[in-house]
Amino acid sequence: MARILIVEDEALIAMMLEDIVTDLGHDPVGPMMRLQPALAAAEREDFDFAILDINLAGQQSFPVADCLIRRGIPFIFASGYGRAGLAGDYARIPILQKPYDPGQVAAMIASRAAGA
Repeated sequence: MARILIVEDEALIAMMLEDIVTDLGHDPVGPMMRLQPALAAAEREDFDFAILDINLAGQQSFPVADCLIRRGIPFIFASGYGRAGLAGDYARIPILQKPYDPGQVAAMIASRAAGA
């Protein structure tokens, strides 16, 4: 069982993702719905993996991604817009497409956590 940080600004989507993570046998941390709480959690909380919505109420979650990279914690981005807006080092990070499919969530967690 992994502890998975959920960073998602839409309440219903966050609850759905929490349910998916729980159903997969993992322990959700969050959800963090705004940039500052998400960044604080990324800096201080103990977790194994993270799912980051790219757009948090008009702010990009890239500072959270940078913190996770520094800490060596694997993560994926989540977006309804695909790879739009991703460049540089972020372009190599997998994207979980919204709406979430439980099978895709499971596969991406397994793949990314294994170092792919």
